[in-house]
Amino acid sequence: MRTASIKRKTKETDVEVSVALDGRGESSISTGIGFLDHMLDLLARHSRIDITVKAKGDLHIDHHHTTEDVGIALGQAVKQALGDMRGITRYADVHLPMDEALARVVIDISGRPFLVFKAEFVRDKVGTFDTELVQEWFQAFAMNAGITLHAQMLYGTNDHHIAEACFKGLARALRAAIAIDERARDEVPSTKGSLGG
Repeated sequence: MRTASIKRKTKETDVEVSVALDGRGESSISTGIGFLDHMLDLLARHSRIDITVKAKGDLHIDHHHTTEDVGIALGQAVKQALGDMRGITRYADVHLPMDEALARVVIDISGRPFLVFKAEFVRDKVGTFDTELVQEWFQAFAMNAGITLHAQMLYGTNDHHIAEACFKGLARALRAAIAIDERARDEVPSTKGSLGG
């Protein structure tokens, strides 16, 4: 099992994350932010990565610090669990529909973090969750997982569906990219012989 656990404690948040990349998509998520919990549960379910998240943060201020720090810790856990990335498929792309919304998510587990995020939300909030924090979470996750990640909403009008399509698209792309390629199980998928350096 490719597994990892990360603890991150600052003056703003206290976050514990664990992942099992070869799991069944089981999750135990508690961030104090209902919408984020929902998105992370979807991420686990559709990536087939077992994810546990326990986070306490300064929610009396807003959801920003907790959302970002959960993205940081989860990204670090995925990177640690991948190890030297030997045998992974590495690249994946997905088109993910969610009712009227359609997202395209493309991933390269390269060790070179980069995010292109193109989604326009109709409103400032979904419930109490600031829609701008969707991009903040993706930024934190991509930078700390060491992945190149392109997420683009091709169209959509419902903000909940837009966010959900992005997270489900990431989940399905991760599921494909972290999968072991049986024809290259003992190889690092790079002409350089290593990833991330």
